[in-house]
Amino acid sequence: MARTGQADEAGRLHARIDVAGSGDARVATGLPVLDHLLGLLAEYASFDLELEIAPGDAQAEIEAAGRALGQALADALRSEGTRGHGSAVVPADEALAHVVVEASGRPLVVSNVDLSDARVAGLASDIVATFLRQLAEGAGLTLHVRLVDGSDPEHVLEAIFKALGVALAQSCRPRRPKEE
Repeated sequence: MARTGQADEAGRLHARIDVAGSGDARVATGLPVLDHLLGLLAEYASFDLELEIAPGDAQAEIEAAGRALGQALADALRSEGTRGHGSAVVPADEALAHVVVEASGRPLVVSNVDLSDARVAGLASDIVATFLRQLAEGAGLTLHVRLVDGSDPEHVLEAIFKALGVALAQSCRPRRPKEE
């Protein structure tokens, strides 16, 4: 199944993803930095992504975006014949991130990234930790995120979201048939 989506009952959230897309992203979370990062994820995954969240508290918007994307991806990650796992190492300037994804059904994030002291786009919270935790919950993913190198928080975030996109794309790809 290539297209999946969800909307909440109050109409405050809409998420749709086509894993057989071209990388087109229409994202409106109310947080420009998160919109940019999700655009990178869609581009590197070659997913077509629509995500719209009614403006509100920044922390709530990050959580809602992660959970909505995870729930929208859940069916594609578990479709018959898909790989269900992926791995990517991707740079963004001086930053280098390694992300491994498994559609395990056991949500877990293991990461050596701590951006809790960084202020990115004026946000005082660790965007990546919050987003990844909710993504893992929504999709039932085990995520391993390793920052190999990087000092600029914006570049670190970009490297992580690019690598996440590539790893998710690999996870949604069909398995090769077994040779007989």
